[in-house]
Amino acid sequence: MAEKFDIAIVGAGITGCAIARQLARYDLSICVVEAANDIALGASKANGGLVHAGYDPAPGTVKAQVNARGCELYGTWAQELGFLFRRTGSMVLGFNDEDRAHLEKLRCNGLANGVPELSIIGPERIHELEPRASADAACALWCPSTGFVDPFEVAIAALENAVANGVTFVRSAPVKAIEVAGGEATDRATRFTLMTPAGDVRCRYLINAAGNGAASISHMAGAEEFQMVWRQGNIVVLDKEPRTLMPLYPVPTPVSKGVIVTGTVHGNTVITATAAVREPGDTQTYASDVNALLTGARKLVPDLDTRRVVRAFAGGRPVIQGTNDFFIGQSAVMPGLFQAAGIQSPGVASAPAIAERMELVMREAGVELHERADWNPIRRAPDDFDRAPLARKEELIESDPAWGQIVCRCETVPEAEIVAAIRRRPGAVSVEGVKRRCRAGMGRCQSGFCQSRVVAILARELGCDPSEVLLEDAGSWLVEGPLKGVR
Repeated sequence: MAEKFDIAIVGAGITGCAIARQLARYDLSICVVEAANDIALGASKANGGLVHAGYDPAPGTVKAQVNARGCELYGTWAQELGFLFRRTGSMVLGFNDEDRAHLEKLRCNGLANGVPELSIIGPERIHELEPRASADAACALWCPSTGFVDPFEVAIAALENAVANGVTFVRSAPVKAIEVAGGEATDRATRFTLMTPAGDVRCRYLINAAGNGAASISHMAGAEEFQMVWRQGNIVVLDKEPRTLMPLYPVPTPVSKGVIVTGTVHGNTVITATAAVREPGDTQTYASDVNALLTGARKLVPDLDTRRVVRAFAGGRPVIQGTNDFFIGQSAVMPGLFQAAGIQSPGVASAPAIAERMELVMREAGVELHERADWNPIRRAPDDFDRAPLARKEELIESDPAWGQIVCRCETVPEAEIVAAIRRRPGAVSVEGVKRRCRAGMGRCQSGFCQSRVVAILARELGCDPSEVLLEDAGSWLVEGPLKGVR
């Protein structure tokens, strides 16, 4: 028998998870249905993590309406959900008079979009703010509100808080078909039935936050017909720096913000991202793209040691063909279906405001939202052994010696932290799921030393044979035959 909910959200990327968390405060039964076996495995994973301030979108677009507001909300969301967020400010570097004119346009855009404290600055101020910025930079747009996060950490934190407030998460459940019943969407009866390999899900209201699969979900539900373009981006991660770089942007192009150099919340440097239309699903890294990233990065930060690359990866932005904007609202074709589609850049920055906007759209559509008396917006951040003060480290080891058993040497991740990542709700069920939650395998050796230990811990905690442990999604087994030291 199909499970029945008031609301089903298709997609557990940062958008779907943020919406789930926003709506979890209301007296409604909610389910998040995810095709993959974990949170944030699409565009949210292959992402530079920048919380753009909102000066780039054209005024009047949906992007413009949610970007600056989303950036503003990040301080509150980080505090409530316990994820790392650094509001460092950023600069768009200009090198000539033509660039300066473009920076002035961006400044005017930003003012129209509600971005605070934007200013055009000269070389002296540029190098006060970021000493490593190119000495050739003649001017810059200084924006104090820009920041950065780990986008998958934000998605995981939001969904953990949603689940703690009663939301159901169904993983490994790609939607194969959608049946739509007749009658009005406001009826108490269910309207949509989602058919998935994990079982059918019935709901009164359906929210489409399926990222690059949004067009397919809309089609199956009998709603708007649109096509997604796979605008692929390659990204390069460099080893940790003694001092975290401020985000530095070039003057943008019509389709991209260009090659950006930024620090991360964990001290690495990221060079992000190329923009090329490729075949849907293409996550290959290309030598030409990586070279373009390294060349573009050196223009902004000439002393950047690009030999310190630890990882290159790629993903696809979910772009709706024919528009460069977000599609957030109730379907004009299918009442009861709400779309959060085309959430490309600045999707990470906009996520809290997209969730806020979705709540408003649903209210305006007549969905009754009554706040729960037991709603708790706080999610306590899990212990991060590497960042913990010495006294807390000692306290953890005293409580459980496994906190002193270091598994990942690069990131100083002990066994107990990996166990905690697996036992969280929803917890890790793969090696990459562990990696995203506690960084085991994120360091310079890229899991060369710790992967076998992580596999053994997963097998023990999940009650399966090591040969059944997955790297990531279905079929990605790592072990064939006995694992040394594990029976």
